[in-house]
Amino acid sequence: MAKTIFVLPFLVFFGVVTYFIIPIVKKSDPKLLPSALIDKDVPENKLPPLFENKTGFDHEDLLGGETLVNFFSSWCGPCRVEHDILMKISEEKTIRLFGINYKDQTQAAIRWLDELGDPFEKIVADKDGRAAIDWGVYGVPETYLIDKEGKVRYRHVGPLTERVLEEKLMPIIQLLRNKKDE
Repeated sequence: MAKTIFVLPFLVFFGVVTYFIIPIVKKSDPKLLPSALIDKDVPENKLPPLFENKTGFDHEDLLGGETLVNFFSSWCGPCRVEHDILMKISEEKTIRLFGINYKDQTQAAIRWLDELGDPFEKIVADKDGRAAIDWGVYGVPETYLIDKEGKVRYRHVGPLTERVLEEKLMPIIQLLRNKKDE
């Protein structure tokens, strides 16, 4: 019995160390969050448009061309950080850009977009967060790359940056476009 009590702290310590060492040895990125939607069809949500004078979208609008779907909120600090990148994408017309306003007050979201600019071709409101659950959103901002067939091909958690755009998104977009041309 005394030996067991003496050995138990060493076993617990070994278990904790192993738990933290395995990801380091495997070189896994703790920022990467798996998505169950990769290579699957986008969820079939029907959400109302955020603006009365602008159309919303549903899963059928995501067919026919590559599209970025960005979940954002006016109360989200990192969303403000990535907004310049979204404006750049919109101005350069690199890819279609649709927005889903997540758990936000309509007027706050409209004021926010009036202040910073509206980069979205189409935008809907997910007031209760149900669409975000269907998409597997952990928090805002999150951005999904959708191919012309309506399948999710990439998911980015956190604010988009110039580096993410150049090193991750654009190469995937080019691959999708080259595949389309074949």
